[in-house]
Amino acid sequence: MPLRTAERSSLVGRVIDQLRTLIESGEWPVGSKIPAEPVLVERLGVGRNTVREAVRALVHSGMLEPRQGDGTYVRADDDLGAAVLRRLHRAGHLEALEVRASLERDAARLAALRRTPADIAALRAVMARREAASAAGDDEKLITADIDFHRIAVAAAHNGMLADLYGHLTEGLRAVLETIVHSALTEEERYQHPSHQALVDAIEAGDPDAAQRCVESYLGASVNSVRTLQDADE
Repeated sequence: MPLRTAERSSLVGRVIDQLRTLIESGEWPVGSKIPAEPVLVERLGVGRNTVREAVRALVHSGMLEPRQGDGTYVRADDDLGAAVLRRLHRAGHLEALEVRASLERDAARLAALRRTPADIAALRAVMARREAASAAGDDEKLITADIDFHRIAVAAAHNGMLADLYGHLTEGLRAVLETIVHSALTEEERYQHPSHQALVDAIEAGDPDAAQRCVESYLGASVNSVRTLQDADE
């Protein structure tokens, strides 16, 4: 989507709207680096101060993130995501796990009732990636596979709003996973493969009660792990 030349009236507001559209449309995806200020000035046909104010406004909202000496990156693709990220920065791991649990319990129940063969195939494929990363001792790949696993499980509920809300918790989810996986806890506590595999089986079997119990099992274990690590730090 090409950048349009902003009209002179309400220039900053119009530039903000244009930048926001590029983010929300996915042309500038989350994690990507936006063009440098001189490039934006040339493509928008507005002054440097106008571009600077527009970018600053989106930084303040949480959609953009400046990285000193590197540039500005897309941090969230909508206002809700930006708000969730701001709140996550003030939340502890246990708070993030509690919110995650409330979403995943409902998602697991719905997934057991609504899953498709494609959903089950995707879950089994990502579970294989998760186990392979664990066997190889590659914690970073394990964390990525685990995040993908839970996103796919939530997506199997076929509720777009639930999937969007859960997706905005990804940063908090990654932080908790890194804390647990990179700790000195036992392998069973760090990886929890049986309860994750049991969730796939419960969803495939169309058993919402069993699916919910699986979520409660692995998240309860995660809560205990975080508390153990917090106690060790005191």
